[in-house]
Amino acid sequence: MESNEFITEATTTELTPIGLNTFSTFSGLGDRVDGSSFFNSLLNFTNDAWTIFTIVSYTFSIVLLFIYVYASTERKQLHLLHMEELKQRERIYDERFRSGPKNSRFADIEKHIASDNPNDWKLAIIEADIVLDEALKKLGYNGVSLGERLKSITPSQLTCLDDAWQAHKIRNQIAHGGADFVLTKRLAEETIKRYRRVFTELGAV
Repeated sequence: MESNEFITEATTTELTPIGLNTFSTFSGLGDRVDGSSFFNSLLNFTNDAWTIFTIVSYTFSIVLLFIYVYASTERKQLHLLHMEELKQRERIYDERFRSGPKNSRFADIEKHIASDNPNDWKLAIIEADIVLDEALKKLGYNGVSLGERLKSITPSQLTCLDDAWQAHKIRNQIAHGGADFVLTKRLAEETIKRYRRVFTELGAV
């Protein structure tokens, strides 16, 4: 009887650690299985999120590109319309005052520069540039454009040559910049003053 109890006790003592180790092994395996599932779920979520982000980004980029192209086209059209309007008004002025009296031509320039409308200031400068070009033609300065005629003049021939150049540059900025060129009242008045000085020296007014 004592021998059987001893065997039973010994068996129990030896089997208990094995049983605990086996339980721990299966328990750890379960933890690993749960951890692997969580990692896979996280990986799948990340992939899905990246896919959605990529699609949204491409869509947003396409929309922005479309808006940019549309805005650029509209801006170009507005610029062309503005340029055509200025050229038309320039032609009308040229035809109206080409052989008109000097005082009448400059009075029209003064009328436009006194306006509160920036477009009238631009027109005043364009008109003054036409007057300058006509004056230089009559004085015999050669060139196919006002710029070329100014290049043929030396400061000894025209002391206000720099005023003529600076005023003509503003005219070119108006012509080429269109609606994008911001002409302030102060700059417009200073430009017309430059034209006045040149006209006075040339005897054009």
